[in-house]
Amino acid sequence: MYDANHLIHHLRASSVGRDDSVFALTPGAGTVTFGDLFDQAERIAAALVAAGLAPGDRVAAQIQKSTTALALYLGTVMAGGVFLPLNTAYTDAEMTYFLGDAQPCVLVCDPSSVMGLGDIAQTQGIRAVFTLGPDGTGTLTEASARTGSGFRPVPRGPDDLAAMLYTSGTTGRSKGAMLSHGNLVSNALALAEVWRFSQIDVLIHALPIFHTHGLFVATNVSLVSGASLVFLPAFDPDAIIAALPLATVLMGVPTFYVRLLDHPSLTGAAVAGMRLFISGSAPLLAETHARWRRATGHAILERYGMTETNMNTSNPYDGPRIAGTVGLALPGIEVRVCDPATGTPLPSGQVGSIEIRGPNVFKGYWQMPEKTAAEFRKNGFFISGDLGSLDAAGYLTIVGRSKDLIISGGYNIYPKEVEDAIDSIPGVLESAVIGLAHADLGEVVAAVVVLAKDAELTEAAIFSRLQGQLARFKQPRALWFAPSLPRNAMGKVLKNVLRDKFSEASRP
Repeated sequence: MYDANHLIHHLRASSVGRDDSVFALTPGAGTVTFGDLFDQAERIAAALVAAGLAPGDRVAAQIQKSTTALALYLGTVMAGGVFLPLNTAYTDAEMTYFLGDAQPCVLVCDPSSVMGLGDIAQTQGIRAVFTLGPDGTGTLTEASARTGSGFRPVPRGPDDLAAMLYTSGTTGRSKGAMLSHGNLVSNALALAEVWRFSQIDVLIHALPIFHTHGLFVATNVSLVSGASLVFLPAFDPDAIIAALPLATVLMGVPTFYVRLLDHPSLTGAAVAGMRLFISGSAPLLAETHARWRRATGHAILERYGMTETNMNTSNPYDGPRIAGTVGLALPGIEVRVCDPATGTPLPSGQVGSIEIRGPNVFKGYWQMPEKTAAEFRKNGFFISGDLGSLDAAGYLTIVGRSKDLIISGGYNIYPKEVEDAIDSIPGVLESAVIGLAHADLGEVVAAVVVLAKDAELTEAAIFSRLQGQLARFKQPRALWFAPSLPRNAMGKVLKNVLRDKFSEASRP
């Protein structure tokens, strides 16, 4: 029945004949079977078509996490639409931009925000507005209940769009990355193979689902392999500890692992049934990697991806998982490090622009053909904007974003090298290194440092420790202490916020 729709066919294939098997267990809210999920998706697809959705139309969703929200994603794709999940933290002003730019046919929002967003939708010419609450109730559920099951998915091929995700927009205008059926299928299948997912796996899902990590990595990989979920509304250390005996895999961001390490119930016995811990979306400190191994006996598997490409590399399931690296290129994907100006590949060990080519790479930026063309080499490699190096074995190490590169007196300084040196000082919890404008040198290095609990380090003590580790031009000229670092929803440090905050306070 689903064969004509490329993505839905692959997401359903491993659960055919297993309609009564549990897809998701939500503690305190019961279970959803594979049959339940796809039946609900069919009904939602029918409701969307009845509301006027045509193939290629966008369905924007700013909703809380629920299994019905996953059914909305599947139903949108079934109906031939393009799913556009939006961060639940976006304000009405931000939503005005996204809805105006994407021009969706349908908006689905939380019942509590329908008044404000409904007005915005009307001014943007959006055809239909539905509500969906975290408990699965709302006008979308009511509309889908009035439809019959047995909706036949609209035919869609590998090159047709399945989803659109807006980049984080830390600098300049947020861009809509267009992801095809083929992009999502190829990546889910590659990850399921590399990470050895199967029908006997149970994944603890505590990630948001408006982002690549929670929606296309965690959910798609589980569906293509027929695995089940312990579906948590958000990250909660107690809830994850309670779910460990039921599960085999945890996917998270580094903050998950840092906070779990402080939980008194995290022991080797607690993780006895687990086979894999995966981290991504932000750099994992080598110290966190080492502490997790000591506490649990497991080595966290770190991987590397981005909105425009899904996942690109992964540390191996078998073989060394090297702290500080994001592993090897996934099957079918080419990853290279090049001279940023010329695109010429660099020898192993040299830092340059990370570039990616493969079936995972997006179709381009929505309504931005010139920007799309500027981000691709003529041979099809996508210029990621990340800087890194490849070792002789093919392991990739990321040193930062190209926009975060500091050029001081003509010297290139990679923030991660300085951060690693600061983070290695006892008493430092973490740090962020930024470049600040300087009249003579162009830029100088500045650091924002978060101390560990009860640590009493001074600025002078940190400067003293760095003198023997870093060349003078790499050492911070200014340093500030902060209680925490600003992060986005997926744990990435917002260096643009730090630059804005400390540029006026600069005293290099």
